[in-house]
Formats: sequence, structure tokens, C-alpha cells
Amino acid sequence: MPIGDLFPSVEQRMKAYHELSDRAKELVAKPAPPKPTITLTREFGCEAFPIAEEIITMAAKRTGERWVLVDKSLLDAVAREHRIPEAVMQSLGNKPRWFDEMIATFSKNWKSDTDYYRLLCEQVLMAASAGNAVIVGLGAPIITRTMQNCCHYRLIASHDFKVDSIARRMKISRQEADILVLERQKERDRIIRKLLDSDEHEPLHYHAIFNNGKTKNSQIARVILEHALACIA
Repeated sequence: MPIGDLFPSVEQRMKAYHELSDRAKELVAKPAPPKPTITLTREFGCEAFPIAEEIITMAAKRTGERWVLVDKSLLDAVAREHRIPEAVMQSLGNKPRWFDEMIATFSKNWKSDTDYYRLLCEQVLMAASAGNAVIVGLGAPIITRTMQNCCHYRLIASHDFKVDSIARRMKISRQEADILVLERQKERDRIIRKLLDSDEHEPLHYHAIFNNGKTKNSQIARVILEHALACIA
């Protein structure tokens, strides 16, 4: 099943991510004014990646700085490189108590996968603390909920919109897309409940929620960026 149209190239984003990692490390030694981080979650089938890429492009032009799109495929690639700076992770010693409590929950729920999910969450926190990042998925609005430089947004849409979008982008039949939308959403919800003991559908997690089927991607991207920059200014 083709997935290339759903996820932007990891290779193109690696350099920007390493620059973000270096910036986070510098913040440990020399604190600086926070840069904004945007988290974007969606119901499966909504077009989060096209919107995130538009945000990245507009943000770079607006701020004159490099921005990076962070998602699970990128973090997996970074982890394989073993490039996560330990100093940055240790600098999160001032992280809120809920982070350690969350890691303890992983120990019970994930057993042998504890280290993987600890690393995943630490990378989310590192990216969010460095700023100039758009984090797609990963339970990021829940993980970063106490961080003042983070703004959280969610995409929703009708079932028909999501099915049509998946069928078009993955080049599969509408029948296959219908099954996929239902199965993937159910699996995502299960993972978030088990991993973070939370519900991504809860509207109070977000600064704003957008109907992806009623508003153009470019309009959503523009509104998100303007709002986030205004909130952090």
C-alpha cells in the first residue's frame, strides 16, 4: 500500500532537526527567549502533513529562520543515528513532575518498550523546548501541555472527507480507505489512552480546532501560524 504521499521526506528534514537539537543544547548553557512550537493533531484522514508543510514554509519566510516538521518517522530516524544529545535530556531536570509520572506509566504499560517510548517523549520535549518546530501527532499537546511556548491545534472532518482524502493521497479504492480510516483512528485512540492515559479528542487540549473539510489547507496554515506567533510574542 503506497504511503509516500502521506508523509514528507525524512531525509530532507534531518539537517534541520539536527540544527534544532543543537539549538536546544545551547539553551541549556545560555537561556534565550523562547521560540514558538506548534503541535498539530488530527483525526486520521485529515491533511495534517500538507498543512504542516505550509506552516513551515510560511514561518520560515515570516521569521527568517529555519523551522522543522517533527513526526514519528523523523524521530525514529534520529534515534537510529544515536544523535540525541544526553546533555539536552539531562537539562530537562526542571521538567514538571508529571513527566516522571508519565514515564512510570510507560514502565507498567509497555514493559520492554519502555526505553523506546521514554526516548520518543524526550525527543518531543527537546524539539518543543528548542522551538521553531511543528510537531505532528505523537501525543505532543499532552506531553508539552505545561510548556508556555507551545500552541496546540487539531484537525477534524467528516468521515466522507477523510475517506476521500486517504483514497486520493494513498491511491487506493474508496472502500479500502473507508476501512483504513476506521481502523487507524481506533488504533491511535487506543495507543494514546494506554500510553498517556488521555484522550486526544478532548477539546480543552487545544487552542483551536479546525474543520479540515470546511476550510482550505492554506487558510488553516495561515491562521495557525498567525495565532501561534501572536501567543508567543
